[in-house]
Amino acid sequence: MPPFKRPISVLVVIHTPALDVLLLERAGHPGYWQSVTGSQEEGETLIETACREVAEETGIIVSPADISDWGISNTFEIFAEWRHRYAPGVTQNVEHVFSLLVPGTQAIRIAPDEHLAYCWRPWRDAAEQCFSWTNREAILQLPEKLAT
Repeated sequence: MPPFKRPISVLVVIHTPALDVLLLERAGHPGYWQSVTGSQEEGETLIETACREVAEETGIIVSPADISDWGISNTFEIFAEWRHRYAPGVTQNVEHVFSLLVPGTQAIRIAPDEHLAYCWRPWRDAAEQCFSWTNREAILQLPEKLAT
């Protein structure tokens, strides 16, 4: 494993046809809810990162064909408490947005070292519950993205 995380990540909004969205509660920050996220590893494409993170964080096994690439990226400042995971001087991360349509709400196998709980919420409620502005914006764009 490399000594530092890459400041490139994915955000995967997992949702049902009825626009119920999966949220995960962060283990290190109880009360902080988010979609699937994770850093790109050396040699991975972004879509491979998205598939790996979905499997690791939810137990859902998907192929690249299952994931929708929104062609959107957001740059945000890395929280000071997490900067030690990155090379010295790295303060910003570029996050690439994807989505995954699942047939309906389902039981999730969370990664206990990363998450405490999960829930399925209607898209507007899920957006409101997210602590991350990029996650909130992606969920709010979900109906529009599905219409195109």
